[in-house]
Amino acid sequence: MASAERSFLVGLVGTGIGPSLTPPMHEREAGALGLRYLYRRLDLDRMHRPATAIGEVLAATRLAGFDGLNVTHPCKQLVIPHLDELSPDAEALGAVNTVVLRDGRAVGHNTDWSGFARAFDRGLPEAGLDDVVLLGAGGAGAAVAHALLTLGARRLTVLDVDGQRAAGLAGALHGRFGGDRVTGGGLPGLEQALAGADGLVHATPTGMAAHPGLPLPAELLRPELWVADIVYRPLDTELVRTARALGCRVLDGGGMAVFQAVDAFRLFTGVEPDAERMLAHFAELVADPGPDVRVR
Repeated sequence: MASAERSFLVGLVGTGIGPSLTPPMHEREAGALGLRYLYRRLDLDRMHRPATAIGEVLAATRLAGFDGLNVTHPCKQLVIPHLDELSPDAEALGAVNTVVLRDGRAVGHNTDWSGFARAFDRGLPEAGLDDVVLLGAGGAGAAVAHALLTLGARRLTVLDVDGQRAAGLAGALHGRFGGDRVTGGGLPGLEQALAGADGLVHATPTGMAAHPGLPLPAELLRPELWVADIVYRPLDTELVRTARALGCRVLDGGGMAVFQAVDAFRLFTGVEPDAERMLAHFAELVADPGPDVRVR
């Protein structure tokens, strides 16, 4: 069990992470708990390093005495070969967003899926799950797929600009959830898939500050469709705004951002954070993020 006598050094590694609210959210909760906690951004863009340099970054943080890393786009799958061990969830998903560095070992975890599941339960209660479309089959998409199927989705269609990647994710899920519940393919199947769907989850970088725009034609949305976006910077993405204006039930990416951070904080420190307080931290940061995290 951690104590206030111990300090923690953690980091976030990925590309374009300047606007991330994860570092101040962790630091605020640590302060409320009386913990000494420093959270650093390790932006591959600013270091002029490719995503494949994740192994070098991990090695450097181990030498520097970091207690853990959060891993974001585009490194959630690339980091896996550099780890000593995976949690069962991370191994099943083939994606890591949290690395605990302890006793000379780097252990990968995935708190994205549990974060999305908790946010979905909270933000879209009683949403239909008979037929769901997931747009994006990367690391975040894999976590969302796991969450949706765990929540009871009867049919999940995974679509990606790389149809083979979507088919591969669907195949990986077959053994755990059944081959009749998941299919995967390319974006040409999007219009047909959405025509009879209950809901859409968006899990690509489109809509982020550095990747503005809609991830699909607006005319494919309809009021009966619920829409969930995992992007949270900005919170009101173009997809969220467009879907809301059409009368869709909408879930923004804020809840997933908070609840994945709750689980990661627990893994890093051994201390149970206050989830409601972290939601309040997040709301305050969205309203006034401060000069170090404003979108640049």
